[in-house]
Amino acid sequence: QPQLAESGGGSVQTGEFVRLSCTARRLVSNRCGITWYRQVEGKQREWVSRIGNDDSAFYEENVKDRFATWWDKAKDTVYLQINNLKPEDTAMYWCECVGCRGGSLCLRGQGTQVTVSS
Repeated sequence: QPQLAESGGGSVQTGEFVRLSCTARRLVSNRCGITWYRQVEGKQREWVSRIGNDDSAFYEENVKDRFATWWDKAKDTVYLQINNLKPEDTAMYWCECVGCRGGSLCLRGQGTQVTVSS
């Protein structure tokens, strides 16, 4: 099973942007889509976006104006860019495979922490 790996988080200031990446072997060839989630410790996880293998992208209503996700298929990588960061974007972000060919699954990565300070 492909192992997902997220990166790109860090400590940033309000109003800045961050670009997260999610990568694993054979995401494209397995026709996987990628879903991004985030979670604040002690709270339920929140779905933020999904991109299909066909590049169709969907966003949670409250973030759609500031979040963007896209593929770099040559690198089997999906990016999630968060613009105009707000303190409430502070969370652990992680990606998961969805809709892979044959129902194949991906192993979750460790996620990447985004911390936004005002």
